[in-house]
Amino acid sequence: MKTNCGAKKRFALTGTGKIKRKHAFKSHILTKKTTKQKRNLTQTGLVHKSDEKNVKSMLRV
Repeated sequence: MKTNCGAKKRFALTGTGKIKRKHAFKSHILTKKTTKQKRNLTQTGLVHKSDEKNVKSMLRV
């Protein structure tokens, strides 16, 4: 089976098996967002437990 190429670019596995992701809302219309908001959106987050099964199936893990 093929890996979903869009998911391959957007997600990364950690050593413990969790899935890293980037935050949304950081691409445009940044003038109205505070510096603190933009700084916090830069950091990576983790995929929620309820979505992990779907993302792992797209990554064929």
